[in-house]
Amino acid sequence: MAKRRKVGNLLALAVLSALTQRPMHPYEIATELRGWGKDRDMDLKWGSFYTVVRNMDKHGLIEAVESVREGRRPERTVYRITEAGRAEMVDWAGELVSTPVREHPHFRAGLSVLAALHPDEAVRLLTRRRELLDDALTTARAVLAEHLRSVPRLFLVEEEYDIAMQEAEAAWVGSLLAELTSEEYPDLGAWRVAHETGEIPAELADLAEQKRDTR
Repeated sequence: MAKRRKVGNLLALAVLSALTQRPMHPYEIATELRGWGKDRDMDLKWGSFYTVVRNMDKHGLIEAVESVREGRRPERTVYRITEAGRAEMVDWAGELVSTPVREHPHFRAGLSVLAALHPDEAVRLLTRRRELLDDALTTARAVLAEHLRSVPRLFLVEEEYDIAMQEAEAAWVGSLLAELTSEEYPDLGAWRVAHETGEIPAELADLAEQKRDTR
């Protein structure tokens, strides 16, 4: 079970990771995080960025070290990570790496109502998804190979994970398509009848009821 944290927004973890490099003011932190692609790694809500920084300062995870002014720009406060912030970052990273959390991908949501589609339409759309996954994998593998020429693998492990997950999904979609197109998928006939007659066969209704009872 995930711990309740003083500042639970994942932006806080991203800010802590940035401040391990050097003290920075908030605008500089946000620029660095975008440059590192952290908004691809985490679900970052940039609209709450300054609120998160203030809360981190309030709870002692970061602290102000100086205020600077560049030209006519408003004065900016430079922050550094505290020892409490370092401990929080290590503990939080360890939790994220070690503890599985139930997530809700959009694809899973779509699969949960797959029966709403005609089987032929499901095949068409899943085929399209498989093609897009294959294209994305080709690009991701090329990008990773290019990055590995200049960036240590340790800092690209999340890209390896993305590729592994996409490969697994592509393989699973392919196996589902094989069953659907070969007519070997269980209850495919009843699924088709439901769409072509507008009536739900008894066997499908029974299956839906069984699923409800197991939850």
